[in-house]
Amino acid sequence: MTIQLLNGLVYGGLLYVLSVGLVLIFGLRRVVNFAHGSLFMIGAYIGYSVAQLAGFFPGLLASVLVMAVLGALLDICVFRPLQKEDPLLTVLVTFGLLMILEDFARTVWGKDFLSVKVPPLLSGNLELFDLNYPVYRLMVILLSLVIAIALSAWLRWSSIGLFVRASSTDAVTTGMQGVNTDAVSAIVVAVGAALAGMAGVVASPLLALSPSMGSYILVECFIVVVVGGLSSFGGAFLAAMLIGQIHNLGIVYFPNVASAIPFLLMFCVLIWRPEGLTVKRTS
Repeated sequence: MTIQLLNGLVYGGLLYVLSVGLVLIFGLRRVVNFAHGSLFMIGAYIGYSVAQLAGFFPGLLASVLVMAVLGALLDICVFRPLQKEDPLLTVLVTFGLLMILEDFARTVWGKDFLSVKVPPLLSGNLELFDLNYPVYRLMVILLSLVIAIALSAWLRWSSIGLFVRASSTDAVTTGMQGVNTDAVSAIVVAVGAALAGMAGVVASPLLALSPSMGSYILVECFIVVVVGGLSSFGGAFLAAMLIGQIHNLGIVYFPNVASAIPFLLMFCVLIWRPEGLTVKRTS
């Protein structure tokens, strides 16, 4: 049971690192980015390719940097020109990007499943609660906590974080105060894409790499965002950890319906608390 709870924290941590990028982008751009799963997938493949030449950690760094640049380009070339268009058009465009990037991955890396070895520095087991648990999985849990704290501190105490919060509330008024909201938006989308790439590399020793891996996990990321609240970072963390536990315990105890349980949770939240678990009610 303890192992399953820890595995739930690992999966929840990965979901959070990926989902919080969706929350960042939606909070500022009000865009449901269907291409986010493909950023996770491309980041994993970039990390895999660099890791074959230079090791796991250079692969992680390369993925974060490349995906940050790709995220900024995504904002400049897609989100910014479409910001005054029907939101449905942006959804269709990002879904098209998902398909394009999946085909790109099949062309470059092929259709076969690929795997990444755990870096030697994080290999082995650690005795915890009278159990031998992999060090790498504990690192994933710790990384998700560090990212949650770092993002909270960045948004709360930095000047850029202040601009992000102001722009997400009222971009027009914030721009009138002299803030370059387009630059802020590019930074936010770059950070969201970088986190997606980081999640892909971190997940690669735990999941098989395939062109469709982003599509599978994207569904649960949307569930995390809906359950936690569309613009709530704390809600995303709580929902990711909750769904991580549901995912792992469901596989063990209710394997026939495990994939449906997160959807049932989202269904209940949408009925009884559509604003999300952690968002304060206004009435």
